[in-house]
Amino acid sequence: MTAPTAVQLPETRASTGDCRFCGASLEHVFVDLGMSPPCESYIERAQLNQMEPFYPLCAYVCGRCLLVQLQEYISPGAIFSHYAYFSSYSTSWLQHAERYVAMISQRLGLGPSSQVVEIASNDGYLLQYFCRAGIPCLGIEPAANVAQVAQEHGIPTVVEFFGRELAARLREKGLQADLLLGNNVLAHVPDINSFVAGLQLLLAPGGVITMEFPHLARLIEGNQFDTIYHEHFSYLSLGVVERIFARHGLALFDVEELPTHGGSLRIYACHAGPAVPAASAQMQAVRAEEAAMRLDSLEGYAGFAERVHETKFQLLECLIDLRRQGKVVAGYGAPGKGNTLLNYCGIRGDLLAYTVDRNPFKHGKYLPGTHIPIYPPERIAATKPDYLLILPWNLRDEIIAQLDYVRDWGAGFIVPIPRVELIP
Repeated sequence: MTAPTAVQLPETRASTGDCRFCGASLEHVFVDLGMSPPCESYIERAQLNQMEPFYPLCAYVCGRCLLVQLQEYISPGAIFSHYAYFSSYSTSWLQHAERYVAMISQRLGLGPSSQVVEIASNDGYLLQYFCRAGIPCLGIEPAANVAQVAQEHGIPTVVEFFGRELAARLREKGLQADLLLGNNVLAHVPDINSFVAGLQLLLAPGGVITMEFPHLARLIEGNQFDTIYHEHFSYLSLGVVERIFARHGLALFDVEELPTHGGSLRIYACHAGPAVPAASAQMQAVRAEEAAMRLDSLEGYAGFAERVHETKFQLLECLIDLRRQGKVVAGYGAPGKGNTLLNYCGIRGDLLAYTVDRNPFKHGKYLPGTHIPIYPPERIAATKPDYLLILPWNLRDEIIAQLDYVRDWGAGFIVPIPRVELIP
């Protein structure tokens, strides 16, 4: 009889911090990506010879509550007060927002007497559709440079970080939300207890919360290690989010699985109590999937780090081989995930000549850590590289369609995640 294979649990290594949700000591390593600079700290030319801060990029899984998380090395103010990400530069993301507004307005019967509040409202990419429909809305956005764009388009925006204190002040002024939403913000808050407590305070009786966040199950399944960076303090499963919300008097009753950001969840929540709807069939299905993946025990988090190492080896082998063939590889996009990928793999200008981005805020700057220059997209046609490494791989289809013209000179694409793929 063959002896049973031992289950490889996450590496044990004592950290210097405690779990941001339950307070337990962190000691189980989910994956260690070494040292990395803040992923949105784009470098000006005058800064190229200056010292650049690098911080540990090591994700732990809490042995008590199973929240996957980073320790806090950088304050939210340092990351988000002046932000380089503008949501409106992605066509597919705007379409996603417009579809959501139409759907949720009909589902909840929202109208001129309703109040919508979006947390992390960015440049008004989503609230603009509520405004056009005549539905009162308010944005809450800590990045002043981004919030200014929304305000210039007539979208009222509070420039502040959201949490228990701000929610209490807004409630004292008579504001409560019939719909309280946040897209890709729940993972970005270091004090997740204050944030969710603020949701409970600001939500009107009978109101609904929707939150979208990348699903930890898809991160593990799709080897999406590059979505780990200092801005993302938490990496969330449905089960963990249910426990966090329950602690603060909120109950989840429905969930949707979305293709965005490599696979996300949109959860629906309301005040806890006897009126909470029964859990939807979709919510029961996601719970069952997470149980099947063993995300309810440490065993479900084992082996991920080894798959990450293998992807690094494959990408480096691919780029080195192309370089030895005399091929020129350029990048497309300058997203945060790309900076995690490039810094973890040690990819510099000798393997990636430059990258381009549609966001003019980044033009003329350099990627953090790697110092690879960022140009407007027109640089591609001017230099005709042999391959384009798609850094925002979650938008691969949109990007390949936009760049169809590169096939005129025989260029191809490299997609690094979930596995290295060359597309001629």
